[in-house]
Amino acid sequence: MKTLRDAKIGETVKVKKLTGEGAVKRRIMDMGITRGIEVYVRKVAPLGDPVEVTVRGYELSLRKADAEMILIEED
Repeated sequence: MKTLRDAKIGETVKVKKLTGEGAVKRRIMDMGITRGIEVYVRKVAPLGDPVEVTVRGYELSLRKADAEMILIEED
């Protein structure tokens, strides 16, 4: 499965599923990332951490580990 970590800069992807458990999953959902929402990948830091995305009209930076918990729909 492809994760948000694998998405390229400038790509808009749709969230398919959130993995992870308990507080970590809840924190990602509280940031507005839920199943079916579209996420635009704005920037990726030189070493890949963090990933900057636009979700629900605002910019959000995600750690690489958190981005790997977000499964996206493959084209």
